[in-house]
Amino acid sequence: MECILHIETSGRMSSVAVSCAGEVVFERISDDGSATASVAPSFVADALSEIDARGLTLAAVSVSKGPGSYTGLRVGVSLAKGLCLSRGVKLIAVSTLQLLCVPVLLFDDDLAENSLICPMIDARRMEVYSALYDRSLRVVRQVAPEVVTESTYDEYLLQGPVVFVGDGADKCVSLLKHPNARVVAGVKPLAKNMGPLAEKLFALQQTEDVAYFEPFYLKDFVATKPKKLV
Repeated sequence: MECILHIETSGRMSSVAVSCAGEVVFERISDDGSATASVAPSFVADALSEIDARGLTLAAVSVSKGPGSYTGLRVGVSLAKGLCLSRGVKLIAVSTLQLLCVPVLLFDDDLAENSLICPMIDARRMEVYSALYDRSLRVVRQVAPEVVTESTYDEYLLQGPVVFVGDGADKCVSLLKHPNARVVAGVKPLAKNMGPLAEKLFALQQTEDVAYFEPFYLKDFVATKPKKLV
């Protein structure tokens, strides 16, 4: 049976999973953001051992493409590319913001038919990376960085319910007080939830060029010089 190996390292948590025909058959998670570079490769090695032990065929590797942590995204994409080249399989890039929508779409019984979903990734202070999608994950508003205020999403909240998810939403919950706003707390981007998105992209043959693919940083990385101690 064919399977897809999923790698998610866009934020503080690192996770790796394997899915076959919609079923998650392997998962590893770490919430130590400082150890991504060492933890993620070991998780991938465990996943490959599980694939081989089960007699599965690796068909593709999916990776969370961002936006998110510069370092985390680099680690995840480098791992995914290395696997694709060494195993001769396809590379699938999954939007981190769409990934945050998956738990709501699959498990939230209170999601109204006309609801929009606004995944939000914390980008320090009161800034977030966010987008808006309908229940079919069609783009209602493209990904953008923004400083959140009480009126940032009024254009959409005046039209109907909007569900906010992600660590950016957790941070901004005090500002999302409109009657049509609902924050689903604690939603994290996890590799185990990449399956539905990755399998659809794979079926549609929407894969990436391994040699040229780059993460979606949204903002240019800016390196700062440390302050002098003397």
